[in-house]
Amino acid sequence: MPSFMPLVPGDPERLGGLDLLGRLGEGGQGVVYLARTPMEAYVAVKWLRPDQSGDEESVDRFLREAQVAQRVASFCTADVLSTGVEHGRPYIMSEYVEGPSLDRVVRQEGPRRGPALDRLAIGTATALAAIHEGQVVHRDFKPGNVIMASDGPRVIDFGIARTLDPVQMTSSTQIGTPAYMSPEQIRGTAVGPAADMFSWAASMVFASCGRAPFGADGTHTVMQRVLHEQPDLGALEGPLREVVEQCLAKDPARRPTAKDVMMRLLRRSGPEADPVEEGGGPAATPATPPAAAPPSVPKRPARALRRKTVVVGAAVVSALLLTAAGIAAARLMTPTGSAAQPATPSASAPAPSKATTPAPGPTATPADTDLPGGAELFERPADPIRLMSYSVNNEKTDEDVYYARKVRRGTFEKYAGILDSLVSPDGRYHAVRQTDYTSDGYDSVLITNGETGVSFRVKTVRDPLESTITAWSRDSSKILLNVTKPAKDAKGEKGRATTGFAIVDVDRADLARSEVNVVDVHDATLGDDEFGWDARGEGVIYFHKKINGLRFYDASGRPARDVPGVGALEAGAELQFSPSGRTFVTDCRNGEADGDHCLWDTATGKRARTFSSDCDKVLGWFDEDHLFCWEQDNGANDEIQVVTLDGKLVRRLLDVPKDLDLSPRYAANPSS
Repeated sequence: MPSFMPLVPGDPERLGGLDLLGRLGEGGQGVVYLARTPMEAYVAVKWLRPDQSGDEESVDRFLREAQVAQRVASFCTADVLSTGVEHGRPYIMSEYVEGPSLDRVVRQEGPRRGPALDRLAIGTATALAAIHEGQVVHRDFKPGNVIMASDGPRVIDFGIARTLDPVQMTSSTQIGTPAYMSPEQIRGTAVGPAADMFSWAASMVFASCGRAPFGADGTHTVMQRVLHEQPDLGALEGPLREVVEQCLAKDPARRPTAKDVMMRLLRRSGPEADPVEEGGGPAATPATPPAAAPPSVPKRPARALRRKTVVVGAAVVSALLLTAAGIAAARLMTPTGSAAQPATPSASAPAPSKATTPAPGPTATPADTDLPGGAELFERPADPIRLMSYSVNNEKTDEDVYYARKVRRGTFEKYAGILDSLVSPDGRYHAVRQTDYTSDGYDSVLITNGETGVSFRVKTVRDPLESTITAWSRDSSKILLNVTKPAKDAKGEKGRATTGFAIVDVDRADLARSEVNVVDVHDATLGDDEFGWDARGEGVIYFHKKINGLRFYDASGRPARDVPGVGALEAGAELQFSPSGRTFVTDCRNGEADGDHCLWDTATGKRARTFSSDCDKVLGWFDEDHLFCWEQDNGANDEIQVVTLDGKLVRRLLDVPKDLDLSPRYAANPSS
């Protein structure tokens, strides 16, 4: 049973829908309470102080803690579970990490020595490497913010942390704890990851001897020592002393990065620091060949969304940008089953007619927008679809950099630490999937109500299964996830195989009551394609290679009907249906004499139309009489174009340099 203090007069009895057991502590921003979920899990609930609830800057700083923490691998911090507002004051609900702070351990049990100190140094440096990997600077790393948990040290309190874009930021305000602040923080100049390494080094000195390297006898005196005097390195010795001394350099450019520190401590030798990234230490060549790099921050590989592959749905990561408004209730969820009604095929309708009102042509080209990363966007407010997000692959690292559209401003911003994210068709909800499992081994989806700022994490499947976000239903009440497991292909290479799907029923009145139904489709012949919504968003479809066509399933995973022989789907399954749902598009089968693109009647499965175009790949429906596609033979750049059902390219939507590996994600425009 965790230790806690009793509630005092003025404390609430419940927060976020949970009964409070007692107090865990109190700080400058608010009180932290202990609560227990119906599944007997303990959680910590941090509630903003009442005297700060009316100050916009204080509220923003408080909520930024949740935003920033969600970008960091959960193994090194307390996992944020939900956020909300009670009595006009925001709260943050997170995993409860049991254990004393490093500050408390040293003061009560004495300094760390030998292997215990080495483990602490390596564990906290690894945590900082993960934090910096998420493009976050903590800015208040200190012994009081390191929890000595049973499974290793955890870094907490991201209340004054900031995200980095691209590398550094400038602050005119001195924020932090003076005894552990870097010189650049004191001066109010550019602050990057190197500032955290200075604070880490100061904390290791404290751990070794019980005192900070520049003392703690008055704020002004300590700051002057940090700026102008050499540190007292206490009882440190050997490789740890050497790396700590370099991290305490006055010049941030001379400090090694967290990754460099990890490598040097794991090697247990003291050569000069390896070449470092921006904000790190000197680029001296090691005297001996470096050992193999330590394991990187554990992340699952992002789902491949390369050029020529577009998945419908808006990837808006402003789910992480929370606001202090609304009412929330929150409790931890575990996968639960729910009954579902069989889907019914859509009613038969005539094949699409020849376009009579073509999309506006080049003579009415809208103003272009230069996108971060190098592409050029062309769109109008009345367009029936909009680019909502995109990823750009870095060929050197084979990592995807994500850019997502801010809902209100319409601009695109860079995000890290995510795998999938989709906005609901009504623009109200955002679903985000991050790079790591929860601390108890679940994949999960974070759902946020963009109007109230309330968010809740729904657990889906256990490691090693994954549940990638595929699409929202058209009425914004459900999220479809594709479930996969590790597998090897015919050549023995590692990959993933589809095992089924999951549907999250989003409770629009109370996100904490949302439920997930995980469906295992018992079919050994499934490949690695994705399930998608059917035309009405009630059941699902799957392109089945065995029948070279679509297999329709009801929401419980029972096969409903087959539409064989239609050829392969060209992109994500939910893009194939026209806005009315009456027609879907595929690649024509090999040997099809009439064209490249085949349109099919959804109800009957009969071919309605074929045509050819200059499209290299059809991506989906622009409106009922137009498609949009990649056109990749246009000089130096590739383009996404609108095409009529006669094959005529009439207007470009996106212009992409050929050397830019960009994968866009489009969604229906609710305002069109």
